[in-house]
Amino acid sequence: MKDTRRTRVVLGALLVVALAMITIDYRGGQDSPLHGLRGLGATVFGPVERASASVVRPVGNTFDAITDAPGERRRADRLARQNQRLREQLRSSRLDQDRSEQLRRLLGTAGMGGYRIHAAQVISAGQGFEDTVTIDVGSRSGIKPDMTVMSAEGLVGRITRVGPATSTVLLATDQTSSIGSRLEDSKEIGITQGRGRRGLGRGGATPLRFQLLDAAAPIRVGQRIVTLGSQGQKPYVPGVPIGVVERIEKSTSGLTRTAYVRPFVRFTSLDVVAVVVAPPKTDPRDAVLPPKPPPPPSRTPTATPSASKSPKTKPRHSKSPSTNPTRGD
Repeated sequence: MKDTRRTRVVLGALLVVALAMITIDYRGGQDSPLHGLRGLGATVFGPVERASASVVRPVGNTFDAITDAPGERRRADRLARQNQRLREQLRSSRLDQDRSEQLRRLLGTAGMGGYRIHAAQVISAGQGFEDTVTIDVGSRSGIKPDMTVMSAEGLVGRITRVGPATSTVLLATDQTSSIGSRLEDSKEIGITQGRGRRGLGRGGATPLRFQLLDAAAPIRVGQRIVTLGSQGQKPYVPGVPIGVVERIEKSTSGLTRTAYVRPFVRFTSLDVVAVVVAPPKTDPRDAVLPPKPPPPPSRTPTATPSASKSPKTKPRHSKSPSTNPTRGD
């Protein structure tokens, strides 16, 4: 169509008419005189509009998805990082609470025995033939070889090698470990020895062996053992709990008696420990031992209700016929 003056006049007139119709329809509302014309237009052009929308909508959605994909990906990555940080904070909080509780109990145990300690954390376990662990304190913290290492539960071992920031602990379960020990109550002394590899596969729950020096001395299952102490308080200070006698071996030689001991410490799950940097002024004896569990309540026999006895009734004596002699007798 050529751009002529007539064309412009027609286009202007159509625009004026369209604006007038829109104004009249808008102001008329539901009573608009153009209501029928509006319905006719919807009937004619509605299918065309729906068909064009069904064709154009997927293309528009695809375009929107393509343009929004980088932003959505960044948002998902940000949420994933936030979730990871929250999980790490929660895990760290739980670990801190657990270690704080272990440290609190450790300080309580050291206080009962009068030990001056330096707290440490186990950072690795030995991979060789020895039962060893590595802790995160060394010579910079005043740690020296042949110092006692304990946990809140009892004896862990002794320091064998010291570096500037780490130290190696030989566990009490090692085969070369030999600890002077004493039975509670009777005060009989003996030697506690390890059975190797934390006792795994060799007695399981009893990785320690206790040899009583006096074969005639009394010993019983359930009796507890503490460290006797070494000369100069190295490598072992006195009074540290070791374990409980679980079974007693019959003596064959008659020179010593052997018992197998379940330690108080779980050597396969060590975490917070302490190095005793100064021994107690006096031997704590059995003061550091945990309180004995209360004995199980004894069962008292309950009286069973016996069958009720029926009251004895006195037999009624019937009057016998008179036996008075008659005159004719």
